[in-house]
Amino acid sequence: MNAHISSGKAAIVAALAISTVSIASPAYSLDKVRFGTDWLAEADHGGFYQAVADGTYAKYGLDVEIQQGGPGAQNRALLLTGKLDFYLGTQQEQLVGIEQGIPLVDVAAFYQKNAQVILAHPGSGVEKFEDLAKLETIFMTQGGFGAYFEWMKANFGGFRDEQYRPYTFSPAPFLADRNSAQQGLITAEPYEIQKQTGTEPEIFLLADSGYKPYATMITVQQNLIDTNPDLVQRFVDASIEGWYNYLYGDNAAANALIKATNPEMTDGQIEYAIDKMKHYGIVDSGDALDKGIGCMTADRYKQLAEELVKVKLLKADTDYTKAFDARFSCKGVGLNLKK
Repeated sequence: MNAHISSGKAAIVAALAISTVSIASPAYSLDKVRFGTDWLAEADHGGFYQAVADGTYAKYGLDVEIQQGGPGAQNRALLLTGKLDFYLGTQQEQLVGIEQGIPLVDVAAFYQKNAQVILAHPGSGVEKFEDLAKLETIFMTQGGFGAYFEWMKANFGGFRDEQYRPYTFSPAPFLADRNSAQQGLITAEPYEIQKQTGTEPEIFLLADSGYKPYATMITVQQNLIDTNPDLVQRFVDASIEGWYNYLYGDNAAANALIKATNPEMTDGQIEYAIDKMKHYGIVDSGDALDKGIGCMTADRYKQLAEELVKVKLLKADTDYTKAFDARFSCKGVGLNLKK
């Protein structure tokens, strides 16, 4: 009853799946589950690959196929059309989706803190978050400009639209201009900049400055909750255990699986990402500390909905409660695995 990774045709993937999953697989048939991530395989997805590699999904009666995202991938659309069972989404896109009448629901939040950061040059006079407003340029994606930058403008003085320059996922423009900043993820861009320059940039995590959306959400169709809530619960619980084992246990097999699925991923990048996730409490902080990784609450959803209404990114009459179902998390699953 092997678990499968859609793009992992390399022999190592098959070997890992056979050697780890078959040990834990029960004698009965497993429920096939298709799970689409938001990007190419990386440490940010580590707990899910861990649950494949160490047999946790199989222990819960699941045969999980992870379909990685990446450039050109349409995994959220595949969830909508029923070609995927679960998708790794974001809280904000889910709230906006409810406003548009899209019947998708978040059932767990694996990033208690959004990993979004703004990076600045060391020694540039930018010592705290609000100092970023003094800079001439901030390189951002269009999505960031229309989301968290609106929050920055509404909550801190001095930020202005004229600072915006398109971020093309290359640090070169930022590195060439000491009077600039750029967006990134705590697990990725700072590592690349440090690798190129020998010095880590100044890191400002938006979550630690008040920007509080969840990230790395498990998103499903409402129909799946209605017809098979047990399957949803088992997938959430197994994923939670996977994350505990990935962060606090032996994650070698999961990392091998990540690298086999995404050959551009390196040991150095993975090690850096895990260190930052732990240091900044990206996965295991807040409600997760006593209620378990993946915990998602109605209060946090309400807070973000109100913030989005405030900055005119969400209509005031949007029923944000349709965007999530908090029954599947915050049950203390996996707390005994934390070492």
